[in-house]
Amino acid sequence: MPQRADAGYRLHRLLAVLTWLAREGRAPVSELAGRFGLGPDELIADLELAACCGLPPYTPDQLMEILVDDEEVVADLGPELARPRRLTAAEGFALVTAARAIEAVPGTDPDGALARGLEKLETVLGDRGRLRIDLGEPPYLAELRRAVDDGAQIELGYYSVSSDEESVRVVDPLSVITIDGRWYLDGYCHRAGDRRRFRVDRVLSVRPTAIHVVAADTDAAADTTADTRPSDVAEAAFVPGPDATVARVAVDDAGGWLIDAFPHLDIDRLPDGRTVITLAVASTVWFDRLLLRLGPHAEVLDPPELAASGRRAAERLLARYRKEK
Repeated sequence: MPQRADAGYRLHRLLAVLTWLAREGRAPVSELAGRFGLGPDELIADLELAACCGLPPYTPDQLMEILVDDEEVVADLGPELARPRRLTAAEGFALVTAARAIEAVPGTDPDGALARGLEKLETVLGDRGRLRIDLGEPPYLAELRRAVDDGAQIELGYYSVSSDEESVRVVDPLSVITIDGRWYLDGYCHRAGDRRRFRVDRVLSVRPTAIHVVAADTDAAADTTADTRPSDVAEAAFVPGPDATVARVAVDDAGGWLIDAFPHLDIDRLPDGRTVITLAVASTVWFDRLLLRLGPHAEVLDPPELAASGRRAAERLLARYRKEK
């Protein structure tokens, strides 16, 4: 079953579609779906949702005018949505800062579209050339980038904050990325048997194993483990940390809020109508509290060691209540 987009991502995607439609007015469903990387059914579902939105008092004449059939989308959304948004000085500065951070990532084209747009924005703000972003480079960043580029399997010494332990892991590196100013290594961890994300500033050592793995841009497995890798790791929007335990939780309709509340690895449906959500559990304390919130609306299917977590958490809470009473 395809992974369901969370509410925030779906909203941003829909706003992009509506802005484009406001300028163009109409487009074939297939063309519009292809432009934004959506399936036709998914696109139609989003547009039908948008057609229910508008301005107070939400009478029919105040709703968005969007007509959708199997072949074409026709929209009359007014000039406001089609016009580029006017930014305040603070918003413009925040945008420049984010763009500069992206430019600081190695491999960015210094003469590309981002650089040209940034130059124009800084000229308007009167701050051209004054802002500099330095992401900093933690130890071993260069070695990890080289391992990714060379397709070299590595032995990684790593410190985990959640378990307060040091460990050594064999990792097939896939990519080095930066998120919110921190550097991360994404790779296939042989100890976990799945893709994991490591913070580079917590890496203690890097040693090549002399084993060559398939190039990272194919996101395939190492030659010796190609048949054991999950096929969809490249599309995973959320990558768990190295010490996470993967749990499958079945929820009924009343527990369905869990899908949009937390990042998840997968969702599926059971014949009885419940939804199975695959989560990465880095903290059993957090997982216990989550199960207490879900109450009778959730059942842990696996792993076995977490199956009774909700019951044990409820028993501890009840015992504490009786003691204090």
